[in-house]
Amino acid sequence: MQLRAIPAFADNYIWMLGDDLGNALVVDPGAAEPVEAALQAHGLRLRTILITHHHADHVGGLQALIERHRADVFLPDDARIGGSGHRVRHGETLALTAPALRVVVVAVPGHTRSHVAYHLKPWLFCGDALFRLGCGRLFEGSPADLLLSMRRIAALPPETLVCCAHEYTLANAAFALSVEPDNDALHTRLKQVQSLRARGLPSLPVTLAEELAGNPFLRWDAPAVRAWCAARDNAAITPEACLGALRAGKDAFRA
Repeated sequence: MQLRAIPAFADNYIWMLGDDLGNALVVDPGAAEPVEAALQAHGLRLRTILITHHHADHVGGLQALIERHRADVFLPDDARIGGSGHRVRHGETLALTAPALRVVVVAVPGHTRSHVAYHLKPWLFCGDALFRLGCGRLFEGSPADLLLSMRRIAALPPETLVCCAHEYTLANAAFALSVEPDNDALHTRLKQVQSLRARGLPSLPVTLAEELAGNPFLRWDAPAVRAWCAARDNAAITPEACLGALRAGKDAFRA
């Protein structure tokens, strides 16, 4: 099985998995044209589409791809996503046939209320719920939703390869370092990411173990993160309040 990150728009990634039989799976096709080009370039047939949430940069190409290909579609139970397909729920296991994969659905509300992620060992396709060294804005959810989602992600095996939908890593690193300036792991990761981006390469996927060592939104119990949150919000003594303070801080952050 080969993983490919297909660039789209300014900073999106449409993820594609292809097997040795020529079958392809794509995640969050915000545009159809990059997917079609990748299919043709690699001699693949689109057989399966996974959708994490309803935003246009994740579903904009869905209908065109459905019309051109006989693909199975799996998507959240949200009326804002049109088209036919299997509406998934948290904890459900999907037995895909092409490519042949076992997929566990993980509900990760916060960025949107119906956001889901897909765990296909060793990969986690998490849309905008989690970014490398960051997380998605809380457009529809609360800090309590964010805590639930981060706990669910953190509970996955540390070798999980996190496949986010945007290349936000350098900006996220700047905020993460403002929270934990003495985190050696963060400084090391930043140098690695700067090297990758200078060569035009994605900073993703990343292991969950690396995120647990550097992503403040997965480190709500780390002393330095708790101290940062408490200094900005006296109520930030619980994990939920700490994540709320972090998200508010990131929203207002300017490097």
